[in-house]
Amino acid sequence: MNSHEIIDQYYRASRSEIVKYVSLRLHNSDEAEDLVQNVFLRLLSGHRLISEVTLPHLVYTLCRHLIVDWYRRHAVRSEAETELKMLYGGVDSAESGVLVRDLNEQLEHGLTRVSKKGRELYRMHIYDGLKAGDICQLTDLPYKTVEYQLGMARKQVRTYLQKIS
Repeated sequence: MNSHEIIDQYYRASRSEIVKYVSLRLHNSDEAEDLVQNVFLRLLSGHRLISEVTLPHLVYTLCRHLIVDWYRRHAVRSEAETELKMLYGGVDSAESGVLVRDLNEQLEHGLTRVSKKGRELYRMHIYDGLKAGDICQLTDLPYKTVEYQLGMARKQVRTYLQKIS
């Protein structure tokens, strides 16, 4: 049996158990479904040697890593939203429009230091709300390339924003 068949067989037999495992940790069944789907998409698109013995351990390890990533993103997003509400909570819609435009301008200035491909991927991630896996599917780039480009873009933008603040 090849790797894809092993993964398919395991997915059919264990999907509901894995979704329940993830759902208990995320407290969100829709997010759990997406995360489990991402785990199996990674497994199917990867070039790992997979056996019936190693697959369950690999699946749960990937789930734990993606759960941690989910909480990390959620915490950063919540923190940013709270900070923005504290800073600009009492402004009217016209002022908030100006603030959003100013923030976008600063972001674009920070992106001038990033490669053209990195800018495109970062804009897809920030403005369109796409995850790295979604960007991979749209651009036909390897997942690691997208992750690397997004990481470099984040680092450059963060450095720029720290310098101007």
